[in-house]
Amino acid sequence: MPQPPLARVLLADDDLASRLTVKTILCTAGYTVDCAATSFEAMGRLEDFEYQLVLADFQPESEDAALGLLAYARQKDYHPATARISSRLSNESPSPQSDFSVVSVTDDTVSHLLERVADLISHRADRQMLRAARQAA
Repeated sequence: MPQPPLARVLLADDDLASRLTVKTILCTAGYTVDCAATSFEAMGRLEDFEYQLVLADFQPESEDAALGLLAYARQKDYHPATARISSRLSNESPSPQSDFSVVSVTDDTVSHLLERVADLISHRADRQMLRAARQAA
């Protein structure tokens, strides 16, 4: 009997190889993963489905597009966890004004990727429980 998926993840990444690699890792670990090649496509998916986690590449079209996508996702009624994901080896660093988590994916960090994804989803669940408790009080 197949296991139910751990969570539904939206992965927005303009690089096909990176997108397929990260999707394969997450699917193998038991997550359901929907992909988008652009921020515009990802925003459309956010209208059609509910996600527990939204990951946006550090530069889908630009850093502003990635941050805009994550801000848009945070405004959804179901409040998905959000993070920027960087699958490119580079010396670029995330902008200091951003309050989004950053998940790095390189050859030696598959276990770290899975750990960060689980932590982000768990933190989202904790926030939802606290929100529900406050509303019930």
